[in-house]
Amino acid sequence: MSHLGNIFHWRKSVSTLMGLLILFSFSHSYSQTKVKIKGEKFYINGKPTYAGQKWKGLKIEGLLMNARMVQGVFDDLNPETIERWKYPDTGKWDADRNTSEFVQHMNDWKAHGLLSFTINLQGGSPEGYSKNQPWHNSAFTAQGELRPAYMARLKKVLDEADRLEMVPILGLFYFGQDHRLENEAAVIKAVDLTINWLHDHNYKNVIIEINNECNVRYVHKILQPERVHELILRAKSIERNGYRYYVSTSYGGRFIPLPNVVQAADFILIHGNGVAEPKMIEEMVAQTRAVKGYHKMPILFNEDDHFDFDKDYNNMIASVSSYASWGYFDFRMKDDGFEEGYQSMPVDWSISSDRKRGFFNLLKEITGY
Repeated sequence: MSHLGNIFHWRKSVSTLMGLLILFSFSHSYSQTKVKIKGEKFYINGKPTYAGQKWKGLKIEGLLMNARMVQGVFDDLNPETIERWKYPDTGKWDADRNTSEFVQHMNDWKAHGLLSFTINLQGGSPEGYSKNQPWHNSAFTAQGELRPAYMARLKKVLDEADRLEMVPILGLFYFGQDHRLENEAAVIKAVDLTINWLHDHNYKNVIIEINNECNVRYVHKILQPERVHELILRAKSIERNGYRYYVSTSYGGRFIPLPNVVQAADFILIHGNGVAEPKMIEEMVAQTRAVKGYHKMPILFNEDDHFDFDKDYNNMIASVSSYASWGYFDFRMKDDGFEEGYQSMPVDWSISSDRKRGFFNLLKEITGY
């Protein structure tokens, strides 16, 4: 073989090897982002979040500012209701488009200081608030098995969060959809399979919310306030190579967590819906810290539908002034355009409205991004 032939053969071998490495990197799940809780602080990759940051004398370091983005893997398996979610530009609903656009905008959220978002395997009300929920949005079958299409979409979201060093709050159940599981055994199976799926993919940047607002209209008793701590403990017990996930659950607006959850959880989730006076946010945090069994751990609001971001004092500022993380919840209200809200389907995931800009601009200021 000539000298030129050797060079060509060598280059071809290197090219083949690089191709295999690229293929492997796309097909193999790995984790570059790891979340840790120490006392009341969150750490990402060994450093406290918002390291050294203070805002108007308030300590921001260690908080996990977040937004309610629960519909990132949404679909509707009910053919009678799916037409409700069609996109205005195409006249059709498209679950893959929804997730792709979600992932597309995550970098912009992070650039404004958003380190976390809640995403739920049974979503939330696609109308913002709903009394009846005939649509069928569940990553679980009636028997508690995982639906591959949902988990494929979730993987896209979690992979991008891992790349961006973000910490998703993964919710499992929603009170409008938990009846889709046929019995308690199916609920338990869904928990086991979800946690093991996360381990299988080696995610270490995810924290768990068993269910959204456990004190609101759940069918299965194990998802209700008196027993939900059983699922928290179960999820915590599923370890792999010495690693386990941090787990909690949330309550409805104004509700103070109960001792059984406070004692079992790794962090506390509360909601600010219905809290019109920001001072009440501070009081809720103080009351939560006084619950029997509370020890130093993070307190997060991961749902609050109050805004007033242009004011000197609002629910978001009240939360951080109490050293509690805050979560923005926005839905499309009556007469709002497509660009409004992050929960009403279909979603415009961009920072596209005055309300969204109000939140993200204040978030950027507070977090120093």
